[in-house]
Amino acid sequence: MGTHASRKGFRLFLVLSIITLAGCKESEEASSNIGSPPGGNSPNNPPQISGSPASQVLVGNSYSFTPSASDADGDSLSFSIQNRPGWAQFDSATGRLSGTASQGSEGTYNDIRISVTDGSASASLQAFSIAVTQAALGAVTLSWTAPVENQNGTPLTDLSSYTIYYGPESGNYTETVDINNAGTTTYVLENLVPDTYYFAVTASNNAGIESRYSGEAVHTVD
Repeated sequence: MGTHASRKGFRLFLVLSIITLAGCKESEEASSNIGSPPGGNSPNNPPQISGSPASQVLVGNSYSFTPSASDADGDSLSFSIQNRPGWAQFDSATGRLSGTASQGSEGTYNDIRISVTDGSASASLQAFSIAVTQAALGAVTLSWTAPVENQNGTPLTDLSSYTIYYGPESGNYTETVDINNAGTTTYVLENLVPDTYYFAVTASNNAGIESRYSGEAVHTVD
């Protein structure tokens, strides 16, 4: 929808109705420590690593995962990976695995393992898999109630459109869908890979003034 005027003017309430078509199990988050502290009076604390990499990506879509890592001693850390998918790149300084799966990359890439070391001891994420698929496995149907009055209580007579906002974190809406029909109060979002999504809706009038976000709805596509 582009840049909107300040969100004010309408009362909007979101009611969520969800249809889940198919899906797969989310990867588990785990970490394990490998190695033992060196000798001496100041034992080395091994680094820690954690994170939950996405287990699915569509052909043509980008994939990105960066683990969280820390070291109690403040040692410099470096990362390594085993069984990196050929379509992805790996940053040994940050542990970031990223890339875009192209046509012909379909399949499941198993036993991927990201490790971190402080030079003396290391820790690894539990091995995980990434499935590259041609078709999305989930859809969500959103329904909302059209606003009938402005925030000051006067009748709303020039409702023109809605915008659906959604993303992977509460309040962090990275995707939008514009609905230029005031009579539409239901919309099906398709092509959703397994993940947890947060949704909100706004309404706009003919002058382009956009309402505040509706109440937030959340759903996990399995």
